[in-house]
Amino acid sequence: MTEARVKAGIWVQAALRLGNASGRYGAVLRRGDADAGGVLVVLRGREGLCVLSQARAAGGEAAWLRATGAAPVDQAAADSYIERQLKFDPDLWVVEFDTPDMLPPFEAVFV
Repeated sequence: MTEARVKAGIWVQAALRLGNASGRYGAVLRRGDADAGGVLVVLRGREGLCVLSQARAAGGEAAWLRATGAAPVDQAAADSYIERQLKFDPDLWVVEFDTPDMLPPFEAVFV
């Protein structure tokens, strides 16, 4: 059985509200397809940035991948990763959160 998918536009709105409620303010850097677009999340911390990409865990459940690696990267590296992903999927949303501890404002399982 597959799990129900939330439309990307609704997910982004909910994530922004969670961020605002927890003091991890966010902004939409790029609007994608409101119904079926994927989401990249940029975490901006004290040491740099990290881009999270949607993934699936071994059991098939939704998860997140630290797409730019475990260590924070600079703005140029994050922008480069996002540009490459947009070439493959022009429907992507890009959302950024200010988060000093490099953790997203929403519940996230990492792979």
